[in-house]
Amino acid sequence: MLVVGTTADYIEWIRKARPESTVFLTDPTIRNKAVEPCPSHAEEILCDLSNYHQVTKALKKHLAEWRLPVDGIACFDCESMEISAVIAEFLDLPYPSVDAIGKCRDKFASKAVWSENGLKTPCARLIRSREEASSFFHDINGPCVLKPLSGSGSELVFCCRDGKTCERAFIMIDRGIGERQENRIYRLGSPEQPRIIAEEYIQGVEFSCDFIIEDSRVELIRLTRKIHSFGGPLGTIRGYVLADSLPEGIKQNDFLQIIGQAARALGVCRAICMLDFIVRDREIVLLELTPRPGGDCLPFLLRRAWNFDMLASALDFARRRPIMIQKPLDFEPYIGLRLHAKRGGVLGDIDAGLLEQDERVREIFLPRSPGHVIRMPPEDYDSWLLGHVIFNPYPEPDFETQCNQLSDCLMVGIN
Repeated sequence: MLVVGTTADYIEWIRKARPESTVFLTDPTIRNKAVEPCPSHAEEILCDLSNYHQVTKALKKHLAEWRLPVDGIACFDCESMEISAVIAEFLDLPYPSVDAIGKCRDKFASKAVWSENGLKTPCARLIRSREEASSFFHDINGPCVLKPLSGSGSELVFCCRDGKTCERAFIMIDRGIGERQENRIYRLGSPEQPRIIAEEYIQGVEFSCDFIIEDSRVELIRLTRKIHSFGGPLGTIRGYVLADSLPEGIKQNDFLQIIGQAARALGVCRAICMLDFIVRDREIVLLELTPRPGGDCLPFLLRRAWNFDMLASALDFARRRPIMIQKPLDFEPYIGLRLHAKRGGVLGDIDAGLLEQDERVREIFLPRSPGHVIRMPPEDYDSWLLGHVIFNPYPEPDFETQCNQLSDCLMVGIN
């Protein structure tokens, strides 16, 4: 297997789950910051993943030198999906096309395609100036959301409830994108192309799911309800609640038909996909789809709750091997809780003793160590994430309250 552009913690996970069967194509910046063990020379190719010609040349040389046949390709990061598609075409491996990846990554293009195919999605417009941002708000009679055309999560995402806020948000996003040009996820299209999208704000309950699409077959892997943070930037996810059934009023066959149509409309006919959507008035409103499994704490959540390894399963799927999704007969609620710093500075002591004593907690993941520099949004959306907790909630109080309780159990010193 060839795994393109993933993080060092995922690499170590995969090396343990599928030992001596994977080659990793890794950007040197990932390896330079890693605390995990370095793979052997045969296992990893370090290469600037923004230089496609250099990547294919280095890959060809490495495979020949080590006499490694490749029968599948997988990617877990949005910014590496396009180069994965280029490599797949180069090696004649099954993977979504460059065109399909482009439509998925382009938040305006995907919504336009869905709308043309009769699927519900927020109305959206490309924005070139702060005046256009304000005009969109007034045209739809607000509120609206402004965000980068590409990007992920809550980074540079703003909810605007008046025209002036739209103008300020446009300036902040435009400046933020300019400061992030070294980040491959923001390099989409030509420099002259509009880089910001405005879309209708949809009020409802937000969900995320992973599913398999393989020609006419669509199979749901997992469904999670998102718990939003009310103290962080718009779109910041506090936690994921693993669900055992679809939202009220949504029928199984209708749901599978919608998500399958959403993928095919973008040109994705065989992949494990992640889809974000909102349920409003018992209807599915599509937000974003990407042909890779959900990341963050979701693989950890599935491994703990169901003993299901999403990363290893994605590799098996890429190699056309069957995936066994065996959910427990007796469903237990599980939550993946993300732990954020409350302010910026240099991380000092971090004490999880109270979390370890809580009977609800099943797993604690804290990759940050003393000396870690925390910069808060909108300057940085990664460094303030300290880790996550997987827990089995009590029936009462509500899940949001229990997330607050456990977050307060993490003792963090910041200098």
